Amino acid sequence: METYIKGNFRKSIFQSESGYYIGIFKVKETNDEELIDYIDRTITFTGYFHELNEEDTYLFYGNIVQHEKYGEQFQVTKYERVMPEEKDSIVEFLAGGLFKGIGKKTAQKIVDVLGKDTLNIILENPENLLLIPGITNKLIDSLHTQLLDYQSSYRTLLALSEYGFTTKESMSIYHHYQESALSKLEENIYQIVLDIHDFSFRRVDAIALRKEIAKDDPRRIQAAILYVMNELCNLYGHSYLLQEEIAVYLMKVLGVRITEEEYLNALSFLQTDTLIVVREEKYYLKEMYEAEKNIAARVRYLSHLAEEKPRKLSTLLKNLEEKMEINYNEDQKIAIQSCFQKHFLIITGGPGTGKTTIVKAIVELFQMFYGYSHEQASDKIALLAPTGRAAKRINESTLFPALTIHRFLKWNKDLDRFAINEYNKSEVEWVVVDEASMVDTYLMDHLLKGLSFNTKIILIGDDNQLPSVGPGEVLKDLIAACPASVVFLKHLYRQGKDSSIITLAHDMMEDRVDKSMFEGKKDLSFERCDSMVLKERLIDLCMKYKDTNYKKFQILAPMYKTMNGIDELNVVLQKILNPKSLMKKEITVNGVLYREEDKVIQLTNMPDDNVFNGDIGIIQQITNGTKKEIVIDFDGNLVKYTPSQFHNFKHAFVISIHKSQGSEFDTVIMPILKSYHKMLYRKLIYTGVTRSKKELYLLGEMDAFFYAVHNHQDNMRRTTLKDMIVRIS
Repeated sequence: METYIKGNFRKSIFQSESGYYIGIFKVKETNDEELIDYIDRTITFTGYFHELNEEDTYLFYGNIVQHEKYGEQFQVTKYERVMPEEKDSIVEFLAGGLFKGIGKKTAQKIVDVLGKDTLNIILENPENLLLIPGITNKLIDSLHTQLLDYQSSYRTLLALSEYGFTTKESMSIYHHYQESALSKLEENIYQIVLDIHDFSFRRVDAIALRKEIAKDDPRRIQAAILYVMNELCNLYGHSYLLQEEIAVYLMKVLGVRITEEEYLNALSFLQTDTLIVVREEKYYLKEMYEAEKNIAARVRYLSHLAEEKPRKLSTLLKNLEEKMEINYNEDQKIAIQSCFQKHFLIITGGPGTGKTTIVKAIVELFQMFYGYSHEQASDKIALLAPTGRAAKRINESTLFPALTIHRFLKWNKDLDRFAINEYNKSEVEWVVVDEASMVDTYLMDHLLKGLSFNTKIILIGDDNQLPSVGPGEVLKDLIAACPASVVFLKHLYRQGKDSSIITLAHDMMEDRVDKSMFEGKKDLSFERCDSMVLKERLIDLCMKYKDTNYKKFQILAPMYKTMNGIDELNVVLQKILNPKSLMKKEITVNGVLYREEDKVIQLTNMPDDNVFNGDIGIIQQITNGTKKEIVIDFDGNLVKYTPSQFHNFKHAFVISIHKSQGSEFDTVIMPILKSYHKMLYRKLIYTGVTRSKKELYLLGEMDAFFYAVHNHQDNMRRTTLKDMIVRIS
């Protein structure tokens, strides 16, 4: 038996755009003995609702929970609106403001004539209202229509709940389709995945199968194809797939064999419905094909605009050198001047080639050239990066505002939409994107859509680093397709006696590595050990840095699993770097023990708290009682986490090389073993090496290191952006 409370909504404490409520409810009736004491009293409730008003009576289904901060609450899983039954209640309902033109006197007249069954009578035969003196046909039509609308939404929500959707999901479906929601589901339940953000194929498919849709239903096959294509493109970074590889994964998802004819018919239907695009036996999701095409068109347009010939630029550049007390090399001068000459520019180079120095020069010279103040310039030029930590680094080095691309485009997380888009473009004149190798095809497309067609675009990055997490290899493709728009930085500022690390990174990219490069170097070493003793040697090395500032010392590893994976190493190193103490409080979260002074890494963006994916902090305080709370210090920014947010961080004594991208550390220790073989490839190890500014310790098997350097697995992404640009040029 489902627990329910019946009564009236009294007030809202909190309400989100997605329909999540925290509020107060006056209980009149319940079927749960534990809740009897609440009858004729109020209780705090939480849940998702289409709408609530004080006039209606509701049935809330759910259960009592104990919130550590707010105490006892009724957590609503589904709800119904109860039609009033007593005459007085019906009068109050009709006159309560929900129905235009109906006041207390008119409502009383209606109920006096039609009685307790007033509402059903109006719904079934509104002409009975003609029996009421003074009621016009216009008012009858209005009341009947409003009452139908009132009933329709709740009947639809109830039906969606019976389908198997949660209240939140039902609301999303109703908000999108309104009264046609149920007919849409009957027509094709899988359409929800395409139309509404946050509905996955797996979720909808589970409900569809419970409703006994056939496993080989054409609608299911089509939806599964789209799901497989999206999953494979995100997994491997491809922009297109081949027909044969889609088929292999499709059979696994469907759980049933289908004929070749059924498969080809589904592909043909999706192509006709423009959900996929097929070009030269390449199968694209429509969004990916359009994204590559849009990027290609914009880059081609900007690249072919006549170059500008700004006056006095050389003089201003000399003035800037004097102001900054720096002498730019020839590559840097060409890069800086090209920013003012070209409409589309890529500046690329490895570590130590002065990319950050150039960003600062661009900002300073932009203000000097146009005579802008610092505030005026911030409205005209946007410094962007794909991650929060990379944006922070630009801001710290330039003392100029820097944003993530998502924040610049005003991303709405709940709706998965950008407020800055093709219909509402930004007015900035220049856009500079740092760490551009991390920008995927979809994000670059959204950025370009949000910019005026004549906005100058400058991309800065190292395409030898790891590519974007999402599909595509934008920076690499643009460099290959637009050689006239690329400035290569080759001069190393940190090399020789100053940095063997930078030399190693460049030698790795040139396949010039050998064992001698680690000999006699103060800032670079390789300690040989096998997988059985790695932990022991790692512990010895870490003891040297135990009291080092956590921001300056970091262990990076390629994999999470295996006996020497990130998860296992974090457990071991916690005991060494932050041992158990009576002075430090502890808490266990999903089987993982955290204690005060543990080093942790943020896993999601929390812009309201000024903390971003990849930020590293120290647990300052743990409260572990009826009220659970963790406070983490991110370099002076104290962020408070409640249990619902504990999944947003994890230990960071060791972090993945992927998570380190965009960050730098004074000292990096990186184990490299044959047991990591799945993740041993050049771009990954190169990215790890280039995170170190002053000291780099490699630990493990030399053969594994050489294998990684010579493994070019990163070249396996299949994209067509380069071809599109070259073809239309």
